[in-house]
Amino acid sequence: MTRNLGARKLSRTGSHRRAMFSNMASSLLLHEKVETTLPKAKELRKVVERVIADAKNERRVEVRRVIKDKAVYQKVFEVIAPRYKERDGGFTRILKLGARRGDATEVALVKLV
Repeated sequence: MTRNLGARKLSRTGSHRRAMFSNMASSLLLHEKVETTLPKAKELRKVVERVIADAKNERRVEVRRVIKDKAVYQKVFEVIAPRYKERDGGFTRILKLGARRGDATEVALVKLV
């Protein structure tokens, strides 16, 4: 029996998930850190790692599929990709911040290394 193929669904439709991670990735790349729940942080890491790797290899179309904002798109190619040119992977770091007061959900900070 095959299990656990793919990513977390996070109680959202596929289009909602794609839009949410596109927006979160744009925020992370623009501000270089973002605070979110731990499951979302772990999924966001996969998206951002791929975007930075594609930017390093000058795959502009693949980056454009995720990053819709023009300012963030330019920042990825002009600032972020050259910064990680010598690094093979591991562009993000997840720091656990503890439980959120309202609903006790585990919260994490995702930041660029």
